[in-house]
Amino acid sequence: MGLLLLIVAGWIARIEDWRSYTPLASGGGRAVDDSAHGTHEKPGGLIRWLTTVDHKDIGILYAIFGTFALVWGGVTVALMRTELFSPTTVLMDPTTYNALMTSHGITMLFLFGTPMIAAFGNYVLPLLIGADDMAFPRINAIAFWLLPVAGSLIWAPFLLMAVGIEPAQTGWTMYPPLSLDQSALGVDFMLLGLHLSGISATLGAINFIATIFTERAPDVGWERLDIFSWTMLTQSGLILFAFPLLGSVLLMLLLDRNLGTTFFTTEGGGYILYQHLFWFFGHPEVYILVLPPMGLVSLILPRFAGRKLFGFKFVVYSTLAIGVLSFGVWAHHMFTTGIDPRIRSAFMAVSLAIAVPSAVKVFNWITTLWSGRLRLTVPMLFCLGFVSNFIIGGVTGVFLASIPVDAVLHATYYVVGHFHYIVMGAIGFALFAAVYYWFPLMTGRMYQRSLGLIHFWLSFIGTNVTFFAMILLGYGGMPRRYAEYLPQYATLHQATTVGAFLIFIGGVVFLWNIIQSWLEGPRVESGDPWNLKEDGMVSHEWAWFEHQLETRLADGGEPDDDTAMTDGGERE
Repeated sequence: MGLLLLIVAGWIARIEDWRSYTPLASGGGRAVDDSAHGTHEKPGGLIRWLTTVDHKDIGILYAIFGTFALVWGGVTVALMRTELFSPTTVLMDPTTYNALMTSHGITMLFLFGTPMIAAFGNYVLPLLIGADDMAFPRINAIAFWLLPVAGSLIWAPFLLMAVGIEPAQTGWTMYPPLSLDQSALGVDFMLLGLHLSGISATLGAINFIATIFTERAPDVGWERLDIFSWTMLTQSGLILFAFPLLGSVLLMLLLDRNLGTTFFTTEGGGYILYQHLFWFFGHPEVYILVLPPMGLVSLILPRFAGRKLFGFKFVVYSTLAIGVLSFGVWAHHMFTTGIDPRIRSAFMAVSLAIAVPSAVKVFNWITTLWSGRLRLTVPMLFCLGFVSNFIIGGVTGVFLASIPVDAVLHATYYVVGHFHYIVMGAIGFALFAAVYYWFPLMTGRMYQRSLGLIHFWLSFIGTNVTFFAMILLGYGGMPRRYAEYLPQYATLHQATTVGAFLIFIGGVVFLWNIIQSWLEGPRVESGDPWNLKEDGMVSHEWAWFEHQLETRLADGGEPDDDTAMTDGGERE
């Protein structure tokens, strides 16, 4: 791994012009001319995708990788829920269950959530602010290509079990002593993969910050910056402070495992030190994942409510407040570890306080809907699903911020239900809303609305059946992370499994709809497919899209020809 990083560093060092848009295939590692913003013909076929530095292409690559991770994570959870349909082991042994649970958590947080947010950030953010591209296009490409390597390291042990390499069975938090005592090589693979994914996220964050600060169009001042860009800016700041700490923790864990150091052994810093360092990253990570989806909903929901976002400035201020407060709540994950009661009380107060800016956003969304001219399109339905699920996930989280309640519920399925209401019920729904909203812009085609509605209702019903049943299991005392359980929990576990399969079926419908519509869907003939002009809600990216359509027609293209459109309307 060290040799790989040295090779990457050497390759980066020979690049003279960091801001060049020139694909590497057309000029080696250097810019072809002296213009940092020169335009060049894209190479065709696979070479284009392997060498591209165009922000739209890289956004699509992020989306493809994130979709693959979603499939992997969905299959693992389907296997787990099938096993949990019965109180006793039927499909797999507990070690396999633990490996799938670890892979599911790591995949959905680091290889699906963060990359999918980066997909929309890369494709849409420069269009929203009127930029030609990201500030550092080549760093942008490097940030993406680290992800397939990271994913390969994390997933490879499942494919190498035949040769004796066991996957990690530590859970996604990788707590010692479990992560230290397991001799499985898969643990080292996972730690290295996570480290690379953290480097990727950090490079992307630097790029987003530089882009928003330096690449905005002259008419896009700070007062006119859209809400999605504000949330991406805040998220990128959180990444800069949080992910380097995760990298340090992973390196210390690797050293403890392989070189005999004692950072996290009882003779050294101890297991509690690991939890402090991990959760100082781990709780801002929750907001790293949820802030951009909040921005997506704040951007998309008003488009179909027929009015501007109510209290725009307060939504921005609440975003910044969450960014600051998120670094002061990490120890609420450690209320049951025996830390000083005075420290616990301080963290309880901050954990309750951070609910206030989140509630501000909810009130602003609801007020935007109030007396609006609602259009229940598929993106709007997913936004409404986001709001309702976020309310349930947020309210259940307030209980966990209370020390006496958390002491009872901490290690139960209640925590799993609360967390998944946020991760799947909120973050997932916002990402689906964005996929449907910008699908015409990205592909030049329209999806099948009927399949989009089926996807929404299966996801919405499945989410609430699955995770509300988990909350009830937690109230009943069912501990989490168990492959077997007592028979009295069977009914709720079976309801959870049924709900999970509704979500899974909805995901299959979603994939079919997106792939089939991308290839064969009806072409979009208008630069305003959502009729945003009627309410005066057209934003920069749709103005760009309309210009692309007009340019295509002026060049002789026909709306009903068979030439596939890419890059939001440009012909290959």
